[in-house]
Amino acid sequence: MSEAHGGYYVPHGTSWPIVGSIGLTTLVVGFANYLNGSQTGLTITLAGFAIVLLMMFGWFGTVIRESEAGYYNEQVDKSFRWGMSWFIFSEVMFFAAFFGALYYARMLSVPWLGGGDVETNQLLWNGWEATWPTNGPGEIGGPFETVGAWGIPAINTLLLLSSGVTVTLAHWALKKNRRGALVMWLLATVALGFTFLGLQMYEYSHAYHELNLTLGTGVYGSTFYMLTGFHGLHVTIGAIMLTIIMLRCIKGHFTPDHHFAFEAVAWYWHFVDVVWLGLFIFVYML
Repeated sequence: MSEAHGGYYVPHGTSWPIVGSIGLTTLVVGFANYLNGSQTGLTITLAGFAIVLLMMFGWFGTVIRESEAGYYNEQVDKSFRWGMSWFIFSEVMFFAAFFGALYYARMLSVPWLGGGDVETNQLLWNGWEATWPTNGPGEIGGPFETVGAWGIPAINTLLLLSSGVTVTLAHWALKKNRRGALVMWLLATVALGFTFLGLQMYEYSHAYHELNLTLGTGVYGSTFYMLTGFHGLHVTIGAIMLTIIMLRCIKGHFTPDHHFAFEAVAWYWHFVDVVWLGLFIFVYML
């Protein structure tokens, strides 16, 4: 390891990556078992989520201590920026795959099953007509209703767009070294983010129990929850990171010229906003 204030800082050995891997694996395995009716699935899922939270707070704490100790010079800062840029690019590809699945199901698979160019509906599903949204031939999961775009989804769109404005205002306040405004705008951003999550949880409960829109409602149900669920997970992670950044700002950790941690979280939050706009248009409106 290099000296604290000279050369390029090489991080010491850490166990946090393997802890995060264990947590994510536990979470996914537990959730898969929960969806398949296992009585212990929910407990395993919550345990995995707790491990992931432990990893986040532990790893963030390590990075914060190293930053405040002055280990990170300009070259390390550039490495962080490249790393965050590639991470967000990987997230773009992650959601592009799911949007691609929605496009394939809606524009190719369903029309093909409904007849297409070779009258597939006469060969496989006699009389079935291709419509969207659909739970597919055989009406897997039973009849259902969709979530209207101009209810909670529209409110959540307004909330996320507003949070993009407030986090930008917080960034401007930080550049001008206005601590009071910085904390105020960050608090507003965190509140908007968690309000979004609360409304999405209510929307899920309403869809499951009153609209019969579940993960078992054919291809529409699975793509709906896959896209909105993963986005909700990203909002959760982003809101947690914004909360940590806000606490750091209260402690005075950032300066107008040295605040990449703030910028990284702001980049991530703007990415989450853009993805939601795509979801609102292609999942709820069209």
